[in-house]
Amino acid sequence: MSSFDIIILGGGPAGYVCALRCAQLGLQTAVVEREALGGTCVIWGCIPAKSLLESANLATKLGHAAEHGISIDGMKLDYGVAMKRSRAVSTQNSKGVEFLFKKNKITWLRGEGVIEKGKKVTVTTADGKKETHDAKKAVVISTGSRVRGLPQAGLELDKNVVLSSDDVLVLEKAPKSMIVVGAGAVGCEFADVFNAFGTKVTLVEVAPTILPIEDADCSAELTKAFKKRKIDIMTNAKITSVTVTKSGATMTVDVAGATQTLEVEKILVAAGRLPNVEKIGLEALGIAKSDRGFVKINAKFETNVAGYYAIGDVAGNQMLAHKGSREGHVLADMLGGQPTHPVNYSNVPSCTYCHPEVASIGLTEQACKDQKLEYKVGKFPFSANGRARTSGETDGFVKIIRGAKYGEILGAHIVGAHATEIIHELVVARENEFTVEEIDLAIHAHPTLSEAIGEAVLDSLGKMLHA
Repeated sequence: MSSFDIIILGGGPAGYVCALRCAQLGLQTAVVEREALGGTCVIWGCIPAKSLLESANLATKLGHAAEHGISIDGMKLDYGVAMKRSRAVSTQNSKGVEFLFKKNKITWLRGEGVIEKGKKVTVTTADGKKETHDAKKAVVISTGSRVRGLPQAGLELDKNVVLSSDDVLVLEKAPKSMIVVGAGAVGCEFADVFNAFGTKVTLVEVAPTILPIEDADCSAELTKAFKKRKIDIMTNAKITSVTVTKSGATMTVDVAGATQTLEVEKILVAAGRLPNVEKIGLEALGIAKSDRGFVKINAKFETNVAGYYAIGDVAGNQMLAHKGSREGHVLADMLGGQPTHPVNYSNVPSCTYCHPEVASIGLTEQACKDQKLEYKVGKFPFSANGRARTSGETDGFVKIIRGAKYGEILGAHIVGAHATEIIHELVVARENEFTVEEIDLAIHAHPTLSEAIGEAVLDSLGKMLHA
C-alpha cells in the first residue's frame, strides 16, 4: 500500500487541475486514470472537436477565396485527414498533461479505481493486478461523464450507423447524409463540421429552437446562418420510428402533426451525457446520488461521507470542462488551507464553437421576463462592425441586457466570429459587478470585433453611434 495526501479518481479537466494545484501546495497527490490523461475534454471532446471545427472553418473560408482574389482550382475535402490531425492534437494535449504531472511529482496510478472505507482506493491495473492506496486527507471523485444513446427512441449506439460524438471523432470519411439528434452545443458543432465536409445534414431537436438554453435571439440567428449553409433544421420534432440496417437508417419524425421520413447513412446522437458513477464503490460507502444520478455535494464539494469529495461532470450542475477545472482549483485550495472564493455558478460562460460561434453569460431575456426584472437591451450587429466586414464574417451580433435602474449586466449574448473569445470581457465585468457605464469607459481598439461590445453597451444606454 502506498500512502498519499490526496487521491483523485479521474484525470479529466476537474481531476488533473485539482491534482496540479494540490501538488503546488505541497500535498502528495495521486490520480487514478485508466485512459490517457486529460479526460473526455482532451481525448474525446473539446480538443479534437475544436480541431475539426477549425478544419471545417478553413474549408468554408476557402470556398470564398475568390472574393479575396485567390483562385483555388480542384479543391478536395477529406474528413479522414482532418480527423487524423484532430487525434494528433488531442494526443499532444494529453502528453502535455503528462509532462505537468512529472514536473509537479504527481503519481499517475494507471487503471480502474474503486473507493473504499477509510479513504482508501483499490486500483486494478490493465494486467488485472490489484493494489490499494491510502489517502490521508481526502479522496476526490472526478470520474466525469459519458455519451449515451436514446433507446426509448430506438437509437441504441452501435458504432456503425447510430453514432455518438465519440464515434464520429474517428470516422475515416464524411458520410453523404447524416441526422444529428439534439441541437445543443455538441449537435450544432458537429452539424457545422459535417456540413463543411459535404455531408447533407439534418438537425432534429425536440425543443422549439436549436441551442434551446441560449437566448432566443441567438437561436434565431444561428438558425438563419445554418439554413443559409443548407443545413436542414427540424424543431418541435418527435421521433416516431427508426429502422437501422448495416448501411443506413430510416427515421420518421413528427413536426407539428406533419410526418416526414428521412433516409440517411449515419445518425449522430447528441442528446446529453450520463455521469460515470457505476462500479466505483459509491454504494458500498453509502455516498448519496441525486435523482438524476449525479454525486450529491455541498458548497464545499463534500459528499455525505466525510473525507470524500466530488467535482466536475460527475457532480452535476453545468457539465462543462471550465466549470470542472474551476471546481478542481477551488477544492485544492480548500484542502491546502488556502483562502478561497466560491465557484460562481451563475457566471460560467456558455460557448458553442460552430460558425458563427455562440457565447453567453448570465440571464437570457426570457429569464429576465420570467423573474419580472426591469431591464434594458442593447444590441449591435457585426454587419456594422469594420473588423467583421474586413474578414467577411458579418453574421451575428452582441446583445447586452442591463438592469434598468443601476446598469448592472444581467446577461450578455454574442453570435459571431470569435464570440467564444470576446465573451470574457463581459464575464470579468459581471464577476466584478461592473455596470455598463464602466464598460463604456474602457476604450476599445479600432478596428476590432470587441468594439461591438462597446456599441451594444451604448445602445443599452440609448446612445449607439455606428448603427
